[in-house]
Amino acid sequence: MLPNTLFMGQQLLFIAACASTNSEAQQLLIKNEATEGCTVITHKQTQGRGQRGNSWEAEPGQNITLSVILSPSFLAVRRQFYLNMAVSLAVLDLLREQGMQKAQVKWPNDLFFEDKKLGGILIENTINSHTLQHSIVGIGLNVNQLRFSSPAATSMANVSRRAFDLEKVTMRLLELLEKRYLQLRNGQTDRLKVEYLQGLYRYQEVHAFKIGDQEVQGQILGVNEEGRLAVKIGNELRYFDFKEIAHVINC
Repeated sequence: MLPNTLFMGQQLLFIAACASTNSEAQQLLIKNEATEGCTVITHKQTQGRGQRGNSWEAEPGQNITLSVILSPSFLAVRRQFYLNMAVSLAVLDLLREQGMQKAQVKWPNDLFFEDKKLGGILIENTINSHTLQHSIVGIGLNVNQLRFSSPAATSMANVSRRAFDLEKVTMRLLELLEKRYLQLRNGQTDRLKVEYLQGLYRYQEVHAFKIGDQEVQGQILGVNEEGRLAVKIGNELRYFDFKEIAHVINC
C-alpha cells in the first residue's frame, strides 16, 4: 500500500527491525539513494531516540515508527522551526481526524492528549550555507500499544478504546504530512503559526514550569521562528531554548 500523495512516501522502505529509522534515512542520503519524500518504516526500533538523546519506548508492531527525507532548501536556517510546526500539525491533523479533538502539540516536539504523551518528533537537519539542505523527520506515534512503563504515556487505542489499522493510519499520516509540507513550501508560514499556537499545549494558561532547579509560574505567549518558547514570568517575557524550561506535569 502506498499513500495518495505526489511524493511523500512514494519511495517507501520497510525494515522489520533497525536501530533507528533516522539513522537508516541518513545512510540513504549519504549513498544518494533517496528522493524527496522517501520514507523509512520499521516495526521494531532498538535504539530509537527523542530530542537531544531522550529514549523512546515502543512495542514492536504496535505503533508508527518512521522517518521521512525532505529537501526544504526554500527554508532559511533561522526559520527552521516552521518545519517543526508543519510536521506537528500533520500529526495533530491525523489525531483529530481519528476523533481525538483534545490532542495538542507540546513544545517543542511532542503530541499530547490531555496530560499524557501520544507521540514525538525528531527532526535532524543538514545545512547548505544559509538554508536547509536536507531534513530527516522522525515520527513516533503510539497507536495500538496498551501498556507503558511510564504513567505519562498513552496511545490512540487507549484514548479511543479501539484498535487501528496501523498501515492505513500510517499512509494517512504521510498524506497529511505532504499537505502541511506543501503549505510550508508555498510560503503559508503565518497560517501554520496561527494553527500551531491554537493547538499548543497550555497556550496562554498559567502553569508551573521548571527552570533548572527552580519552579515558577508562567504563561506561554508564543514561539518565535527560531523555535524559542516565549513565557511570561511575573512581569517579564522571557525566551527559552530546548531543555532550558520544562512543564511541570502531574500524572
